[in-house]
Amino acid sequence: MTYIEGFVVAVPAANKEAYRKHAADAAAFVKEHGVTRMVETWGDDVPDGKVTDFRGAVQAKPDEVIVFSWFEYPDRATRDACNKKMMSDPRMEAMGTSMPFDAKRMIFGGFEALLEDGQPGKAGYVDGILIAVPEANRQAYLALASKTAPMFREYGATRVVETWADDVPDGKVTDFRRAVKATDGETVVYSWIEWPSKEARNAGWEKVMADPRMRFDMPFDGQRMIYGGFAPILDL
Repeated sequence: MTYIEGFVVAVPAANKEAYRKHAADAAAFVKEHGVTRMVETWGDDVPDGKVTDFRGAVQAKPDEVIVFSWFEYPDRATRDACNKKMMSDPRMEAMGTSMPFDAKRMIFGGFEALLEDGQPGKAGYVDGILIAVPEANRQAYLALASKTAPMFREYGATRVVETWADDVPDGKVTDFRRAVKATDGETVVYSWIEWPSKEARNAGWEKVMADPRMRFDMPFDGQRMIYGGFAPILDL
């Protein structure tokens, strides 16, 4: 199944176009090295949480916006080879000197796909989600996702992807585990839902939440789940 490199970044709002250009310039470079799809989304409906949230995940400042983005690869071997090639490419060093955000607070990591419902395509809107899940509950989580993903598709989503942490490093300032306050024995799930538009997303969620099939016990601590709505600024 697809292998994912997931990212969450805090970007100054004033740098939106500079960030989009930076990502667009990098797109041809990363696709040259094996990326099959690259998506960058800009925070649009990203709520503050009581325990965890996207802004806390990357220590966002008041003037910064959250970017939720990912690379898709056919498998981990391709991803590992891609990263090795990129690290030895002089163009990578050049791009590293002109990033329009604080890279020290970027969180990133490799995730293996647990579930993919729907085909990749141009998304009009994206729900991004991070969850701390006990490693022992992997099958329970997959069973739950297998029930809910078709419901989201029924109510208008074009694609649902659930991924399980596979190569997620600890960071000096921020990282995925700290983002969701993961404890010993827990891992990180990085997932997203693609919609045709924000309007379709809002209508879809209203129907999903009213559906009695959504009543179930969660195999994780819902209070530490991070979520938000994002508008794509690049999808290649």
